[in-house]
Amino acid sequence: MTPLVANGNAQINHGRHLLDKEAIRAKFERLLELMEGEARPDLYAVAIDSLLALAENGTDALDMKIATSALREMSEAFATFKPYSGIRKVTFFGSSRTRADDALYSHARALAGRMASLGWMTVTGAGPGIMRAAMEGAGIDMSLGVNIRLPHEQGANSLIANDPKLVEMRYFFTRKLMLVKESDAYVVLPGGFGTLDESFELFTLLQTGKMEPAPVVLLDVPGGSYWNEWNDLISNVLVPLAMVNQEDTSLFTITTSIDSAIDEITRFYSNYHSLRFVGDMLVIRLHRQPTSNQLAALADEFSDIAVDGIIRTATPFPPERADNDHLELRRIALRFNKSSYGRLRLMVDRINSF
Repeated sequence: MTPLVANGNAQINHGRHLLDKEAIRAKFERLLELMEGEARPDLYAVAIDSLLALAENGTDALDMKIATSALREMSEAFATFKPYSGIRKVTFFGSSRTRADDALYSHARALAGRMASLGWMTVTGAGPGIMRAAMEGAGIDMSLGVNIRLPHEQGANSLIANDPKLVEMRYFFTRKLMLVKESDAYVVLPGGFGTLDESFELFTLLQTGKMEPAPVVLLDVPGGSYWNEWNDLISNVLVPLAMVNQEDTSLFTITTSIDSAIDEITRFYSNYHSLRFVGDMLVIRLHRQPTSNQLAALADEFSDIAVDGIIRTATPFPPERADNDHLELRRIALRFNKSSYGRLRLMVDRINSF
């Protein structure tokens, strides 16, 4: 059994409160013995050790409330999303102030409805405006909500307020984690500070490789200028200052067309499936194996992002076999430089053209 408590004093004494670390360890070891499936005792060990370290360090009450509330919120969210883990999901971001008679509202509703007809669930922040529009389009059976509790706003919209697929959260950081973690694509409509915060964090995660490549559609209505003006900042200021690479603009697509938005999302997974690092090797899982000529062209075009310049076919690596990780899929592999994620996204686009 993996030890659940790091070496140290067996007891922690804070005033009249005494924590018996050995008793805590024994209790959790008994619990883990009853667990089945994919339980990872080593990961639970880290969690328990971290909680005990908070107590050992005399963490004050406010900090403990933040830590325990965040852990509780994530636990509830993971449980809510788990039954739908095998279903593709698209997260919609946008303004809570968008009115029902706004063309943006109709656009979001129509796109979510079309995606639902293709089997995609919709994830939103569960509030009014664009969030409600997307849920109306997808239908409640195909909607998941992650609501933020704010003092000046009412709770979740009435469509999902009493639905078991709703998670209520106190903190923006845990909410944003769930809005990003479970989805395979993202649609962002014009919005204010919150929407811009969510979109820039999304791009930061993609640019730094903290999340897998995914399609991001910046959607406006015909004649709208919101995203084009936003893009002026990226292309005319950040790129010339070398604060953003030109290739990073491949991380998003700007469109006013619902058809184009759907094509961008579905085409992304037409051949590409997922990726995984195995040691220093990046393994890209595919539905179709490239031909020898296609692979040679791929290696020639994207040799700059491979440390040794080599991109090759591969069979499942031992850690993948141990995890039974999509063994049925085709694979290519490279020693990725772990910095050129905009170029990696362009390579995914090229793979999807095969």
